[in-house]
Amino acid sequence: MGGSSPCASCKLLRRRCTKDCIFAPYFPPDDPHKFAMVHKVFGASNVSKMLQELPIHQRGDAVSSLVYEANARMRDPVYGCVGAISFLQNQVSQLQMQLAVAQAEILCIQMQQEPALPTQMDPPPANEKSFLFSSSNLNNLHQYLSFASSSNVIQDPLKIESLWT
Repeated sequence: MGGSSPCASCKLLRRRCTKDCIFAPYFPPDDPHKFAMVHKVFGASNVSKMLQELPIHQRGDAVSSLVYEANARMRDPVYGCVGAISFLQNQVSQLQMQLAVAQAEILCIQMQQEPALPTQMDPPPANEKSFLFSSSNLNNLHQYLSFASSSNVIQDPLKIESLWT
């Protein structure tokens, strides 16, 4: 950096910022919090070594990743960004289940509105879809759907399975 103001790293570490400072392009002096988090989680020496081992064109992405992970580790020291990913995966799974229940309810309503459903005495229909929604199967599906929509199963985001089990 040289003459003007030292980068956030050199300012925090209280050292002179040279023109070939490895941190200067990625940790500007106007955002000291960014380097403080990365330093607290990874250590300045480790970050310096990582950046020196990378080609210059990949260093910006590496710093972005380090800042993201450091921020996640500050919020969740145990799981970091893996905890956030697991939480989002659980949320997607719950939403997919809700969507499936809603689609089945729509199908159930559509089947109830059809004029003639086969009776127990009729032979099974030729296509499987109409057989699945015969009156007895339709009642079973309706009972299941009313149970599934009334039971609100909420998974605890803090109870995340280990990646190694």
